[in-house]
Amino acid sequence: MPQQLSVALLIETSNAYARGLLRGIASYTHQNPRWSIYLPEQERGARPPAWLKNWRGDGLIARIENEAIARAVRPLKLPVVDVSAARALPDIPYIETDDRAIAALAYSHLRERGLRTFAYCGDALFEWSRNRQHAFEQHAAADGSDCHVFESRATSRKSPSTDRRRLTNWLRRLPKPVGLFACYDKKALEVLDICRQKQIKVPFEIAVLGADNDELLCDLCTPPLSSIIPAAEQTGREAAEMLDRMMRERRRKRKQEVASRLIPPLGIATRMSTDVVATEDAEIAAAVRFVRDHCCEGIKVEDILQAVPLSRRILERRFREIVGRTPHQEIMRRRIEAVSALLLNSDLTLGVISRQTGFQSQEHMSVAFKKQVGVPPGQYRRDQTATRNKHPD
Repeated sequence: MPQQLSVALLIETSNAYARGLLRGIASYTHQNPRWSIYLPEQERGARPPAWLKNWRGDGLIARIENEAIARAVRPLKLPVVDVSAARALPDIPYIETDDRAIAALAYSHLRERGLRTFAYCGDALFEWSRNRQHAFEQHAAADGSDCHVFESRATSRKSPSTDRRRLTNWLRRLPKPVGLFACYDKKALEVLDICRQKQIKVPFEIAVLGADNDELLCDLCTPPLSSIIPAAEQTGREAAEMLDRMMRERRRKRKQEVASRLIPPLGIATRMSTDVVATEDAEIAAAVRFVRDHCCEGIKVEDILQAVPLSRRILERRFREIVGRTPHQEIMRRRIEAVSALLLNSDLTLGVISRQTGFQSQEHMSVAFKKQVGVPPGQYRRDQTATRNKHPD
């Protein structure tokens, strides 16, 4: 019978992302029942627990987000995998979300709504928040757009009301309309609460996007919060795989190399907080809404011209200036998004999907999908299904 391994998880259970990590680790242990798991109660940012100093298990998966935990983990003589972006112990293998990819997705989501002014609301306590801020600012700068930044101050944690007053004043002063990316859903909830109290209209004056897709928080928000979906469960499972490999190599007395892995986000759960076409150009706003509502009905640019009283040349020019794409590109982008969703969430054949998303034929859909995504739709479905089977919920 295989030797039982004792593994501790120094991961909080108080937020959606960490719980996703734990679900991923659990899915690995269900298929590899040699692990005995120790999961103590732990708050985010808390000091290391007293038991850690004398831990005599076989391995540890930890969120090493502060120097205190780093000091406690550093002397441990056992394999450790870090699932934090802080990199407080750079010699320890780590696996984390790709913050640059998250920021790129956030900027694209807000930019495609016609917004040209942006804001980032971060938390100075966390390295991943600073990483997202810098990448988000870079995308805005490359696009020639302004980006305003707010950071919660660690010194204000003892007096949350001070930080809230700062945030309130910052939100009031922001030029409107603005697309705001909050470092995570809890911060976005605070932004939306202030906007509601101060009668700042969301999404028309401030379109708000969070991260982590904590469905409970997102639904509690008014209006419901759009949020980036991290691949938390995949990250947790791959961290477990990494630790298992390290423990096996240790038993075989093989040299262990420092590994690293960044996991891109899965997409965005779009809700009412970013449901806006932010432009004073009424005709282009109407055109964008028409594409959004009818993209899967086989429409062409000529159909937009029937709904919007503009010449094709003027529509093309103004649409590109505001949206960043031509009307045809926007139609195709939204159709491909619809195809992707049906490939992932249904068992419909490619022929049925092509008809439901407005393509003339399955062949036409396949060519368009490969051009935009990089692989044919059938391969995309197989790859994603294999990933889900490998990393089940």
